[in-house]
Amino acid sequence: MFLSLPPRYDLINRIITFGLDGRWRRLAVRACLENGPQRILDIGCGTGDLTIGLALMAGKNAAVTGLDYSPPMLVLARAKAAQAGVAEKVNFVHGDATELPFPEASFDAAAISFAFRNLTYKNTGQARHLAEVRRVLRPGGRYVIVESSQPANPIIRALFHLYLRVFVAPVGIRLSGQRNAYRYLVESARHFSSPEEVREMLLEAGFREVTYRPLLFGAAGLHTATR
Repeated sequence: MFLSLPPRYDLINRIITFGLDGRWRRLAVRACLENGPQRILDIGCGTGDLTIGLALMAGKNAAVTGLDYSPPMLVLARAKAAQAGVAEKVNFVHGDATELPFPEASFDAAAISFAFRNLTYKNTGQARHLAEVRRVLRPGGRYVIVESSQPANPIIRALFHLYLRVFVAPVGIRLSGQRNAYRYLVESARHFSSPEEVREMLLEAGFREVTYRPLLFGAAGLHTATR
């Protein structure tokens, strides 16, 4: 479904998050750049919002790579990077997140925004993806994840799941025309791992210093882990 890019893809994301996805990505950018990395990878970069944010805020000598397996998304990402004036600082690569086309220890930091769920929820490639991220990070490199989450408060969690069903699904389907895609988005977000389960997932993959910051009462979350 990600190979068929809706013309309003970015607009839909803004609408269903009330514009908060941009703020959450900026938090991810700051977390990713905290230790001054020079080589940065954005996994599942989509249309390039996080990649461009990293390029704009990173040091002048930093190099940012955005990887995605959807060619239509990469076309749009390259155009957006050129418009933002960072085309020379960014390299967009077509590839698979479970078989990253980079040598071991290629990056000082890696980030992923709202694609981690797709790589781990009912995905048989989950372990391969985490192993690949760990492989391409240098020792001490940071992995930053911003993703939907599960609010700890049961009332807020119920309201969040209701919002997914009665707002996100109808709006996404109406604006995109892709019923299956937005049904999947709602289903995967409703049943995605809790912060504790994500923490265990990362620790079992060999990461350390795993942290979590809830966003919007836990409807989304910012995870960090160290290679």
